[in-house]
Amino acid sequence: MQYKVIGDTMPAVEVVFDAAGESIYTQSGGMAWMSEGVTMDSNMKGGLGKSIGRMFSGESLFMATYRAERAGSMVAFASTVAGEVLPIDVGAGGGMICQKGAFLCAQETVNLSVAFTKKLSAGLFGGEGFILQNISGTGMVFLEIDGNKVEKNLAPGEVLKVDTGNVVAFEKTVNYEIEMVKGLKNIVMGGEGLFLTKLTGPGRVILQTQNFNEFAGRIIRLVPSR
Repeated sequence: MQYKVIGDTMPAVEVVFDAAGESIYTQSGGMAWMSEGVTMDSNMKGGLGKSIGRMFSGESLFMATYRAERAGSMVAFASTVAGEVLPIDVGAGGGMICQKGAFLCAQETVNLSVAFTKKLSAGLFGGEGFILQNISGTGMVFLEIDGNKVEKNLAPGEVLKVDTGNVVAFEKTVNYEIEMVKGLKNIVMGGEGLFLTKLTGPGRVILQTQNFNEFAGRIIRLVPSR
């Protein structure tokens, strides 16, 4: 399988299969365009239990698998918001933990499952829900970045505090917890909410410059109400 990321503002990843039988899957409705020689199969990848888990982590109940009937056939998947598409070789880094909605598509050898946060406070107050996504296995996965990508490589014990909506993914060696903003004045007037995500190294952290939930909230506030 070969791939290329095309476009700047609203990018897509275009996959060209090297041989018949190769496949890639995405959430239902994720395909943008494809050539002849590609078949689609909608299914509950991994069974009902895993499908329900994916639904609670922000993905659709059904996944769509696109399989090549011949070499050279092509399929493309487009991002849903302005930003970037990030390719990751899952086997090379031992997998990652991602926020819900970051998954775009992946080879069938990549597993997408539910990942529960290690601490209850992270799930209750994290802003992204109690359930995250665990990406494991081998092969390529493609993640959506809202805005621009920022990568940090944290040293052992190094701490990075982030607005939760700006976290895309992090390696499984990174500890994830929620820290309450200190000071009543900061809570009331700071405009950053009550909690921040605290990431502690070692490991790779991927951030995004846009918090789409916050952006959508600002738009909603501008919509006239009757």
